[in-house]
This record gives sequence, C-alpha cells and structure tokens, in this order.
Amino acid sequence: MKNGFREEPVFFLALYTRSPIMLEKPSTGFSMPKKAILLSGSALTLNDLIPLAEGAPFSLCEQALEKVNSARVLVEKIAKKGKPCYGVNTGFGLLAKEAIPPSQQKKLQLNIIRSHAAGFGEPLSRQECRLAAILRLNVLLKGRTGSTPSLCQAFATLIQRDVIPCIPSRGSVGASGDLAPLSHLALPLIGEGEAYYRGKIVPAGEALKKAGLKPVVLQEKEGLGLINGTQVMIAVGGMAAILAKSLAHVASKIAALTFEGFEGNVEALHPFIHKERNQPGQISAAQAILEELRGSYLMDKSIKHRFVQDPYSLRCAPQVHGASLDFLSFALKVVERELSAATDNPLVFAEEERVLSGGNFHGEPLALAFDTAALAIAEIANISERRLDLLLNPQMSGLNAFLAKNPGLESGYMAAQYLAASLVAENKVLAHPASVDSIPGNAGIEDHVSMGMTAALKLKNIVKNVKAVLAVELIAAAQAADLRGISKKLGKGTSATYKRLRQKVPPLNEDRIVSLDINESNCIIEEMTKEFV
Repeated sequence: MKNGFREEPVFFLALYTRSPIMLEKPSTGFSMPKKAILLSGSALTLNDLIPLAEGAPFSLCEQALEKVNSARVLVEKIAKKGKPCYGVNTGFGLLAKEAIPPSQQKKLQLNIIRSHAAGFGEPLSRQECRLAAILRLNVLLKGRTGSTPSLCQAFATLIQRDVIPCIPSRGSVGASGDLAPLSHLALPLIGEGEAYYRGKIVPAGEALKKAGLKPVVLQEKEGLGLINGTQVMIAVGGMAAILAKSLAHVASKIAALTFEGFEGNVEALHPFIHKERNQPGQISAAQAILEELRGSYLMDKSIKHRFVQDPYSLRCAPQVHGASLDFLSFALKVVERELSAATDNPLVFAEEERVLSGGNFHGEPLALAFDTAALAIAEIANISERRLDLLLNPQMSGLNAFLAKNPGLESGYMAAQYLAASLVAENKVLAHPASVDSIPGNAGIEDHVSMGMTAALKLKNIVKNVKAVLAVELIAAAQAADLRGISKKLGKGTSATYKRLRQKVPPLNEDRIVSLDINESNCIIEEMTKEFV
C-alpha cells in the first residue's frame, strides 16, 4: 500500500495495565460480542464502549472506506491547486498565515504530531488508550477528515496487533479537542512515542517491530486529522460516566440493606408518593429499593419503628438516587451523540467539493456533561456516608456504637466512617466544575477552552471514591443486620447482597484490620457495577 501497511485482521483479548509497573488482570465481568463491532463513523453506541476498551474485536465498514477515499480525492486536488487550505498547505493556529510549499507538506504533518506531543504525567490505562484509538479511527471513517483509506487500515491493524498508544494523562485543555493526548496517540503510527504491547509499556518502534509492522508515512492533512478531536476525553469520561450510572444503581441495592439494618420505614418507598412527583429516576430508584426488599421482615406492618419518619438519607434515598440517575442519563446521551460526531477541523465535504473550517473540536458539550455527571455521582457518596453514620451512631440505630461486638474494648467500624468522610470531602473539591474555567492559548487564537479532559479525569477520580464509600456502607449494613439478628429475614435481593459480602467478609466479632474488609467489599461493588453495564 502507498501509505503504510495492510495486514489480515488479528483479534484477541489482551492484558491490561494501569501503569508501567502494575499489571491489571483482564476483566471477566463483561461479555464480549460474538461478532466484530463494525466501525463506520456513525454506528457506535454506549454499549460498545466498555467492550471495545476491554479488547472486543472490530472491523471496518467498506462503504465508510469509500467515503474516506472520496474526501481524500478532494484533499489531493486542493493540495495540487495551491489555494490556501488550513492544515493542508498552511501552518497551524496563529501560524495559519504561513504558506507551506508542496515539497514540505508531508513534513508539516509529521511536525505537528511531534510538536504537539507535549503530554505529561502518569499514562491513561490501557483500556482508555485502546478505546481512544478506536474512537479516533471511527472519526476518520466518517469521511470528513480527508485521510487516506490506507491510513485507516494501518490504524486498525496497529490496534489489532496489540500496539496500543500510551497516552499521558495531562496536557489537554479541550480546545482544539485533545491535541496533546491525541498527538501521543498518533505517535506509534509513525514509529515514535510509547505503546502498550503485551502487557508492558515499550518504545513504539520496538512494539511495531515485534508486531511485524512498519511506520506510516503521513500524507497531506493526515497529521492534523489524527489529533483534532475529543476522543481521549470521551474514552476517559465516557467510561467513567457509564460506571457512575452503574454505581448509582448499586447504591440503591446497598441502601435497601441499610433500610433493614436500620429498621427503616418502607412507607417512604410507596409508589404513590413517587408517582406524584413524576421524576423518572426517582420512580425507578424507589421501585428498585422495594424490589430488593421483597419478602423482607420490614414488610410486616406490625413492626414498631424507632422513628415515625426516618432521617432524610433513608427516607429521601429515592429522590437523591433518582436525581443522580436522571442527570447521569443526560450526560451519557451527550457522550453517545459525540461518538458519531465529526470533530475534526477543517471538515471535508466531498459531495459539495468544499473544505470548511469551524470548531467542532471544542469540548464544551463533553465538559458540561462530565461536570454534570461528577455532581450527580458525588451526591451518591454524600448520602451514602450519611446512611453509614446512621448505622454507626447508637443514638440513631439503637445498635452497639460503631457496630462493635464489644464497644469500648473494640472500636468496630469507627475509623471506616473517617475514610468515607475523607472521600466525600475530596469529592466536594473534585466536583467543582472544570467547564466554568478557561485559559487562553496559541497567542490568543484559542481564547476560550473547555477543560473537558480535566472534567473527565475528575469524574474518573470521583467514581473511584464513590465506590469506596459504598463499600463501607455495605459492610456496615451487613454488620447491622447481624447485630439485629435479621440476617435470615432479609428481602430476596438484600439477602443475595448480604450473602455475597459474607463470602468474602465475615461478621465483625472482634476488631481486625478494617482496610481488608473495605478492600474486599470494594471488589464486590466493582463486580456489582458490571451487572448494570
């Protein structure tokens, strides 16, 4: 081929790494599609993101490659005419006024990738990098970028041969999309930078050689076409938002067990109440908690509750969980639309024989979506920590202080609440919206930026913290059920959750290293989230 390599597809499940020194086991919680996911520039859905990140096979749509070729013909036509066309025969940003002669136009594309590969910090996970690469390939297949079909095929083979670009986590302001991260994503195509290969981070040139591949020679506009877009922030923030919504569902399962451990009043879950407010997430959350409690001792109307009305963290759990679910759903709709978006600049319209400059690379839609998701999922931790406190406080629960078997001699889960409180406090800092900030660059040309990547990274960290807070609530709710002597009177759903935990975390009959309980519970929460993806 003129521009790279054409190889037969090789599909596989690969090892994953979070950092150069820590290997991560392949996930078994997600079912891989039996058929290859088709990349056409417009067919991806939210359901494709996690499988693609985790190693699902994919193939290229032939009709899409035909559209790519049509756009490429127009780009080459323009390049030969010599009429100024941004990114083809001009410099970039402030330097767009500089004309680039035909003899230097391929070097221009190489230079922009090298010069913009200015990232810093710990690398994104292998899953995030793989997903970002596939999403960028999908954008090329829209036929609005002007790349060659051979570049698309070379890019696909690179990923299929397990050469996954290694992308530093810092460097994007989300203006011309993820310029720095996408430049690092593009480097392995030209044999430079670093890549994940067979579970390790190695020099990309070494990875190409071991995979039997050769560097690509970029044609006019192809360097720019690889780095203008929002695909890295989608990979990071999109997966985090998906997991956030799953965690919100898991939170309702855990809240149901807390209802039982606290001996809460299930009247607050009655469908009549939630129907009258007509908020879909709230109705769904109330129904989910009730479903977990089916068959529970709490359904016995003769039970005398400690409170006529429970504290808000129990009584208003559907209202809070439901609101979070609704806004997470909104954020994910924005992400899903972006999967089929042409985020390059300029855009090539072969059918009209026009190349138009615009700003589709700007990350504002995603920045606002990720900030919204961050607020929504942070609230799940806020209310979870308050339910935890209800269980640990003897004046509220009527149980032993801190759920210790022998209070005084033992401290029980006292310090576990400190952990939850610290994570909730950290989330409050992280939940400050990134999208309201902007810092100009490129000598004033990029005078407003989205900070979308910052929003994505913050969301990712909040999700991790929320998972830990829920893990603490889970162990406390199970311990409360044991102290109350109701472990055999739980609902159908809560009984399953309780037994799941008790397979890994025994009742707290005497003080032990609490972090071990939390770590085991955290793993169980992670397994539970995968059931909602």
